[in-house]
Amino acid sequence: MSRKNCLIKLSGDCLAGPVLEWILELSRTHFVVICVGGGTQIKEAFAKAGFPSAKYGPLGRETKTFPERQLARDVLEQNQADLQNRLAEAGIPAVVVIPVLEIGSVLCHVNGDQFVLTAYLGFGVVYVVTLLEREAKKKELFAPYPTINVICLKENNL
Repeated sequence: MSRKNCLIKLSGDCLAGPVLEWILELSRTHFVVICVGGGTQIKEAFAKAGFPSAKYGPLGRETKTFPERQLARDVLEQNQADLQNRLAEAGIPAVVVIPVLEIGSVLCHVNGDQFVLTAYLGFGVVYVVTLLEREAKKKELFAPYPTINVICLKENNL
């Protein structure tokens, strides 16, 4: 029997959480792709770099310049590398991607929730891992999509 495809959108705020054992279990029956976020870290990096606070619209953070887009991508790539290292150390087979499309030579950041919807038709099951305070809003957003499951970290457990 072939493995099903599983997409996990993992909030950047949940990277340090107890998700590795859960991902290991999923990887036994699914081909796992993880889209790692980083909104909070990007906001902090923008403030540190002196960039103006970016407008946040329905599609995500609206960056105006290439340096802003590059800094956001750098933060996401660091989160990607950190998670890849943790997965490798734990022996967990999974692919880690970031929600950035390169169309031509243009960096196009995609809000993680929009990325999930973009990939929805290719995956048998989708998980959106978020913080407890975001759970209700995410469940409302993804309610029309039966294979998207919103889960949150509660007291260090999924």
